[in-house]
Amino acid sequence: MARGRTIAIVSGATVLVVGAAAGGAYYVLHTRGTPAQTAQRFAAAWQAGDKGAMTAELAMPQQLTAYDQQRTALAVESTAVKLGRVTEGDDRASVPYTATLNLKNIGAWTYQGTIDLVVADRTWKVDWKPATLHPSLTGGAAFSLTTKWPQRAEITDADGDRIDTGTVGGSVQQLVGYLSKATKKDVARLGSSYKVGQAVGFDGLQKAFQEQLAGTPATEIKLGDKTLETIEGTEGEPVQTSLDPRAQAAAVTAVKEMKKPTSLVAIKASTGEILAVVNNVGGFNRALDGRYPPGSTFKAVTAIGLLDAGVAPQDTVTCPKNVNVGGLSIRNSDEESFGSISFLDSFAHSCNTTFAPLAKSKLGAEKLLDVAEDVGFNQPLNIGVPATKASFPKATSDAELAAESFGQARITASPLSIASVAAAIADGAWRPPTLVPSIKQKAKERKLPEEVTSGLHTMMSAVVTKGTAKSAGLPAGTHGKTGTAEYGTGEKLDSHAWFMGFKGDVAFAVVVEGGGGGGAVAAPVAATFLKNL
Repeated sequence: MARGRTIAIVSGATVLVVGAAAGGAYYVLHTRGTPAQTAQRFAAAWQAGDKGAMTAELAMPQQLTAYDQQRTALAVESTAVKLGRVTEGDDRASVPYTATLNLKNIGAWTYQGTIDLVVADRTWKVDWKPATLHPSLTGGAAFSLTTKWPQRAEITDADGDRIDTGTVGGSVQQLVGYLSKATKKDVARLGSSYKVGQAVGFDGLQKAFQEQLAGTPATEIKLGDKTLETIEGTEGEPVQTSLDPRAQAAAVTAVKEMKKPTSLVAIKASTGEILAVVNNVGGFNRALDGRYPPGSTFKAVTAIGLLDAGVAPQDTVTCPKNVNVGGLSIRNSDEESFGSISFLDSFAHSCNTTFAPLAKSKLGAEKLLDVAEDVGFNQPLNIGVPATKASFPKATSDAELAAESFGQARITASPLSIASVAAAIADGAWRPPTLVPSIKQKAKERKLPEEVTSGLHTMMSAVVTKGTAKSAGLPAGTHGKTGTAEYGTGEKLDSHAWFMGFKGDVAFAVVVEGGGGGGAVAAPVAATFLKNL
């Protein structure tokens, strides 16, 4: 008679005696779960990086520091573990696996290993040892990377000429950024394929496109002194910008003699591609990140809404010296008044006292908000480098609505955003502006009504031929809108000088910080720019 095994399991007052002719029968009848289920839970926890869940599956609880060391040393971004078929004995089993680790800036590394299992406390558990993580791993050994980087790729203008050599002008250099030695913080952000002291992008396009420009290194994955795998690197890919060297040079010429901080942005209206970005003062990038009240340049936005609401350029309106809307006393620049004039002439002479009442009677807060958002306000910007989006809060009173109608109250915008408005009017559709045409945009294109854009073209032409920009020396065919944006507090306020517009397919915006009148100060800057194109 074969010797059997008898186990007594006591629960409360009931005694159950089970006998088996062979030891294996006990485990079949009484072991909870299967080795496959335990291996699956362990593999799922490994993939998720959940050491607590992994430890719960171990026969002998212990610190799984090797997994952290592997993840950190190899910059593992994700792990996939595919299990094979279980091989099972009386109280032991093994499951082969294929692990694929995606390593940041390097690629995928795949290797095979085995998860051993054992019955502990009538449950299948992982019999963990260092070789469970990798068959060559022994206690005390550590993973590491040895890398060799390819030559860094170029940043170019629209013509394909390099602009990352350090010999370009300050405004372009501000966009490009520069290289600096990687710190520990940079390595933590970029991945351990990078080393402290290595040249990496700092600021601008060099930072934004670090991974594309750098490529991936030829890499040896090591365990102690042993090389486990060699992964080939890839060359970096150039970043081509939309900067037009002629437009950039013309913009530099236009601002360089200005005594006050001056910025200019030019955009190709039909595509949204940025042609030029200049600041005559270094440091803060006013062209992209300035937050200025747009002043009367915003009348072009209000005019879109009014034209769409049925107001025609030839319609008669009034431009008195003063009006009061919602308790807000409004006057025109230099306290001018023009009496009864056409809507076109009111726009050309920049009559605040026309636009504020019309915004209240014809538009309202919701409609003006919609129009502003149709030309880029409150829209996300993804130009290739950081840029501040234009902000247009919905008016909460008639007084605020009136102030918004001519670009005051809480509205803020950069020259980039106002140039984008001009581009939308020029081409009949707002497109997200971009410095790097290859990147995907977050915001969608928005089309303007055709009759609105044609009417506004006529009105913006009148600004140049007989309105506030008449004396600026702008070349024939220029369409524009001046702006004098008050800021600060007190009895007498200072003003930023604005001019925005387009000529052909080139749209632009100029701001002179604290410059005063847009027609007298900013419009001549635009004239110089256009004449030098």
